[in-house]
Amino acid sequence: MKYQTAYCLITGVWIVPILISIPSAYFASETMYPHSGTDPTTHKVFCAQIWPVDKQAYYRSYFLFVFAVEFVAPVIIMAMCYAQISRELWFKNVPGFQTEQIRKRLRCRRKTVMVLIGILTAYILCWAPYYGFTILRDFHPTLISRQKNSLVAFYIIECIAMSNSMINTFCFVSVKNNTVKYLRKIVLLRWRSTYAPNKTVDEMDIRTSSMPVTEEIECIHLR
Repeated sequence: MKYQTAYCLITGVWIVPILISIPSAYFASETMYPHSGTDPTTHKVFCAQIWPVDKQAYYRSYFLFVFAVEFVAPVIIMAMCYAQISRELWFKNVPGFQTEQIRKRLRCRRKTVMVLIGILTAYILCWAPYYGFTILRDFHPTLISRQKNSLVAFYIIECIAMSNSMINTFCFVSVKNNTVKYLRKIVLLRWRSTYAPNKTVDEMDIRTSSMPVTEEIECIHLR
């Protein structure tokens, strides 16, 4: 990829979402309502997008556009790209004799395919409830308004959607063999240094020293 192409892509990644979010920012407002507690003078502030009643067709069209651009299109594009990548990595054999190194490369390839499938599945499972709730809210608001805990349900669904970033990070880290291996070593060493019985201070110093024990003994003899 050329630098000009990369600059255009990075700029587009920032500019396009800003343009799409302008209507949401314009119609976002705060509404105060009395709190149902013991003190009648206390109020709560509710922040949300409040569109005028006469613009019903506009906000329905807007959210359908957001649904198509942010969910349907990415799912279709990722499915097509991942299918092509999976076909190349899973079914294409490595030339040469089937040595242990070649078999290891094939296992790494197939592991990458499984990670891609997991990323796409996690994206659909995390964001589908969010957009489903949004469409239900905009086209059938009476069904949600009748539910007592509809706002709590929306916050839970939104948390599930936002957790997709954490799941993606876990998937990308898990595909790196060294990351899991070194993390396991760190946990094991930490457990041994904390819970290993009958370890004297001298033994702990020798074990944690960067110099091997044999080299340390030789240094003592030289002295």
